[in-house]
Amino acid sequence: MKPLIRIENLTFVHAAARSQDLPALRSVSVSIDEGELVAVIGANGSGKTTLARHLNAVLIPTKGRVLVNGLDTRDPTSHAEIRAQVGMVFQYPEDQIVGATVAEDVAFGPENLGLPRPEIRSRLDAALQAVGMQTFSQRPTHMLSAGQIQRVAVAGVLAMKPRCIVFDETTSMLDPAGREMVMDTMLVLNREGLTILFISHSMEEAARAQRVIVLEEGQIVMDAAPPEVFSQGEKLQALKLELPQAASFARKLRPHFPQLPASILTLDELVEAILLCRPAIGTQSPSENLPAADWAASSPIIEASHLGYIYQRGTPLAFPSLEDVSLQVAEGQAYALIGATGSGKSTFFQHLNALLRPQRGSLRVAGWDIQDPKLDLRALRRKVALAFQTPENYFFEQYVGDEISYGPRQLAEQGKIRDKNALRNQVRSAMELIGLDFEQYKDRLTYTLSGGERRKVALASVLAVNPQILVLDEPGAGLDPASRCALMSRLGLLKDGGMTVLIASHQMEELAVWADGLTVLQDGRDVLSGSAQQVFSQSARLQALGMDAPFAVRLAERLRGGGLPIPLGVMDMEAMLAILCQQNGY
Repeated sequence: MKPLIRIENLTFVHAAARSQDLPALRSVSVSIDEGELVAVIGANGSGKTTLARHLNAVLIPTKGRVLVNGLDTRDPTSHAEIRAQVGMVFQYPEDQIVGATVAEDVAFGPENLGLPRPEIRSRLDAALQAVGMQTFSQRPTHMLSAGQIQRVAVAGVLAMKPRCIVFDETTSMLDPAGREMVMDTMLVLNREGLTILFISHSMEEAARAQRVIVLEEGQIVMDAAPPEVFSQGEKLQALKLELPQAASFARKLRPHFPQLPASILTLDELVEAILLCRPAIGTQSPSENLPAADWAASSPIIEASHLGYIYQRGTPLAFPSLEDVSLQVAEGQAYALIGATGSGKSTFFQHLNALLRPQRGSLRVAGWDIQDPKLDLRALRRKVALAFQTPENYFFEQYVGDEISYGPRQLAEQGKIRDKNALRNQVRSAMELIGLDFEQYKDRLTYTLSGGERRKVALASVLAVNPQILVLDEPGAGLDPASRCALMSRLGLLKDGGMTVLIASHQMEELAVWADGLTVLQDGRDVLSGSAQQVFSQSARLQALGMDAPFAVRLAERLRGGGLPIPLGVMDMEAMLAILCQQNGY
């Protein structure tokens, strides 16, 4: 098969890189054939996005060359043709939104190709339907959630009908239904002949590719089919990556059941293999349910009652984001909001430090009435720190150390921190808590960071002010598996130290073991609240709401359906492993 993209000895050095920094890419050589479906994985800072941006001449090699259908990206006269053939959905899709409304943005590319109006309309409708945004065609793009912006960016590229599409962390901010929709779209496009290359931190997504390329420090260290790549668990762990959940669980189970195949990558394959380990399984009832955790907020530090908020209220473009949300969070709790893209999670969070004020209902936070016109905003925001969905967009310092120290420096000016050594130690502590080496990163230029590194800097900036209530909107998006796991562990330590932590996340496995309480939002309403066990045990309802139960819950349900007496209430893989090993015949 003829290569569509050929990369030869590609080396790239950022213009502002320091002399001791490694090149972002080092002597990379690889070919992508026409019609391939390729996943690119690697830890934060490994060079994934830098590689992707060379494929349509957004970046030009420092050394070596990139050929797209024979066209050299170093030749400026070929750039228009290269970009028509290779479409790109960026890691930060808001950077490629140019239209005032969803329809205008998606139609922008076809219009610039000079296509007839009926063809533009046909492409627009098909692209919006493919990403589930057809009912939002007239929504102003600046009023979209981060997940909705990602869908619009995908639609804009689909409408161009390129030969190859590069997806850079395109599913990172999407709900489970949205992620599945994008993956299904990729697979359909690939079956229709399009070349697809996608970057992901989801190993489940990578396992669906025909080929997986693994990067480390700007070099390709693995390039093979998914079964071969994911058979090397120790090597992946050393690269700060992980196995797909089914493969990881099978690996832990295999010492007890050596007959399990080595090639398990999916839930279906795992369920079939486990059931085959017990011949002649009969139908059995589940054993006694596991006890439900106590999650109720006895002394709430956050109390929302029938909260409502409408964007652009009183205009023809008005739309409700919150309709009726009531919840309570106790001091020192770990609390999570989950829900489909656009369900109101971010809007609710922006009420907690009075960036938005309730238009209907009431909200009290740490003793303050958020509706009080005399509210001391400075005092509130010292206690309630909020990291946005895309916090790296709000950087305004040149160097990492200055960015993280900004908040503490404001406190220093107010007399809260007088000692410069205390300020430095506070910044160092925040960086180390989030997994950033102080000496390595303090003098790094913020714009040279990878997406995951930027997210870590933003989180460290919030932690550096030592808030009483920490509010994180999709904190794990863009982080590699090892960094995401470390982040959740550190958030648990903060909670153990008395801090109240709220997060919005689509990472259900992590929430199952981390959260004391959860609320599910749908169309701006709280539709389900309880402990992680109470909420995630209702997998059918969650699926109807566009969510997924944690992997362990779905596995337990499938095994119960196959006749194994698995208790209700199993939330995590360690508990699942212990139960299977204790079952009769195991």
